[in-house]
Amino acid sequence: MEEMTSVGIDVGTTTTQMVVSRISVCNTAPGSMVPHMSITGKEILYRSEVYFTPLLTRERIDAQGVTEIIAREYQKAGLGPEQVDTGAVIITGETAKKENARSLSEALAGYAGNFVVATAGPLLESVLAGRGAGAAAMSSEFHRVVLNIDVGGGTSNLAVFREGRVIDATCVNIGGRLVELDPGGEFIQYLAPAAKIILEEGGQCWEVGKGLELEALKALTVNMARAIRNLLKPGLLPPVTSRILMGPSLRLDYPIHYVTFSGGVADFIYSGKEIRNVQECSRFGDIGPLLGRAIKENFDHESWQLVRPRETLRATVIGAGSHTMNLSGSTIDIAPERLPMRNIPVIKPFPDEVPLSQVEMSQGLAGQLWPYRSEGFQEPVAIALKGLGRVGFKKIQEIAAVIIQVTKDYAKSQPLVLILEEDCAKVLGQSLRVLLTRKRCDVICLDQIRVEDGDYIDIGIPIMDGSTVPVVIKTLIFERDP
Repeated sequence: MEEMTSVGIDVGTTTTQMVVSRISVCNTAPGSMVPHMSITGKEILYRSEVYFTPLLTRERIDAQGVTEIIAREYQKAGLGPEQVDTGAVIITGETAKKENARSLSEALAGYAGNFVVATAGPLLESVLAGRGAGAAAMSSEFHRVVLNIDVGGGTSNLAVFREGRVIDATCVNIGGRLVELDPGGEFIQYLAPAAKIILEEGGQCWEVGKGLELEALKALTVNMARAIRNLLKPGLLPPVTSRILMGPSLRLDYPIHYVTFSGGVADFIYSGKEIRNVQECSRFGDIGPLLGRAIKENFDHESWQLVRPRETLRATVIGAGSHTMNLSGSTIDIAPERLPMRNIPVIKPFPDEVPLSQVEMSQGLAGQLWPYRSEGFQEPVAIALKGLGRVGFKKIQEIAAVIIQVTKDYAKSQPLVLILEEDCAKVLGQSLRVLLTRKRCDVICLDQIRVEDGDYIDIGIPIMDGSTVPVVIKTLIFERDP
């Protein structure tokens, strides 16, 4: 067994935080089989303070300020950069839209360790938060459909899980910092565009500098809570919810058994504490406490069960786990000029083998790809498939045709990446190339690699005269009870 030190950094709309973990990794394969390294244990060594994310302007992150926070927390943890084996930098919420979000993520990734770097759009953040809160695990444990709503500073991210897998997600522009107040005071310091939309729909118009009474704030937060609640009602969405929706509407073709809340506002949802005046509401400089109270009142007395998840504030992500080196063998099909590639997110649309039905395969693949499609396929995605070693050439061609159809929105700048467990990457890769018209995109098809949904991979430069490619698998580790 080996132990590694992992650091997780989460830079969100409102808060920035860091967690240090010790991760145990060992070979879980029987002695005579090919080694398979698995995470067998995790211990939280250090949790940082939760800081307000420093900004230079409304459009730019204070990269130096964030770096100073992380450097200070490293010192408090008694940790040096050279002691870190792995980690994750996740930039989420409205912060992911800031002008310099990408440069910040790269700067922090280089601070220590071989980090996973992810700038999460709203739907991907929904999935990350739901997994981190424990909603995905709860859906597997109790065999129920679980909805997690992560209410942060600028967005509320909804993800629905069944048997541990995400089946639906969306995001709405509602959060505790849509209205910023002077801490402990009553005067408006900032009004986000989404707050103005909600006020406009209610026939109100507020201005920066205006003093507010508790009843006015209550009316606003009740309308915000209703906008979230409207997402769970079948039929057309009311205009106010439609205007601030940041993803597709939920399909709602499933029952919802449990609802969990995470994010910075979640603790106020579960506390049940009454907010008696504006000063109690604004002690953090925003309307988060009152929004939490309004959400609690809107979500009580429904058919589902309201459950507190394992994690609320720290739900999104706290670290990255094992780096396991694998070699993809002689039947690979690659575009060598594309390599090396780092931090490619993995989707595994079918937990077992690829279905025989082309319709079922198409629907399953499209269902897992849509969070990335909503972001315009700005970065490559690796599609992991299992069970192709037992099908014939004709079936491989049918699978290739489905893949081509479902990924037709891929930009030419992004390669099509396939990860197979069986030894048949070359035949699938060649089938894909034949079907691709006008070389729409490059193909990288690797085999003998076992990955899971939600992993990240690095693909190295070919070795051994180009016949083998090194692949590093990275698994994000979500918060659990220590």
